[in-house]
Amino acid sequence: MAAAPDFAEFYSAAYPRLLTQLHAFVGDRAEAQDLVQEAFTRAYARWATVSSFNDPFGWVRRVAWNLAITRWRRAKRLLHRRRELIGDDVQGPDGLSLDVVRALGRLSPVLRQAAVLHYLADFSVREIAEFVDAPEGTVKARLHRARAILGQLLGLDEERVSHD
Repeated sequence: MAAAPDFAEFYSAAYPRLLTQLHAFVGDRAEAQDLVQEAFTRAYARWATVSSFNDPFGWVRRVAWNLAITRWRRAKRLLHRRRELIGDDVQGPDGLSLDVVRALGRLSPVLRQAAVLHYLADFSVREIAEFVDAPEGTVKARLHRARAILGQLLGLDEERVSHD
């Protein structure tokens, strides 16, 4: 069995990738940073165990995504009571087009999650299916629908959108 990676090295290597994924999902860099920091804080508190997993990054990613989905559900409930809590002005992420982030924000959470995991986290359809506990056919349908909507929102022609 290999020696457990140093937490600081693990954090330095994994943080930017996870931040990019969560930023694209939640549409707000500061919120994404909070989510990712919380996930890494939880990993650090359990590092002796987490570092022994086959995929420590997968564990941290799962925690961060669960936190994001929990916050989204909470915000959705609050939104019904106070529409002004969620603003329309979204700051663009480093290295990603503001238009893409805004377009992603207009997708439903399940479509957005599939698109972010596939295109930003480089998950295969199978990996997404395992991650979200859904059949591969469902994931393919979500990706197809997400591409179609994003293509419309971004003004891309259908041939460019359907090409992976």
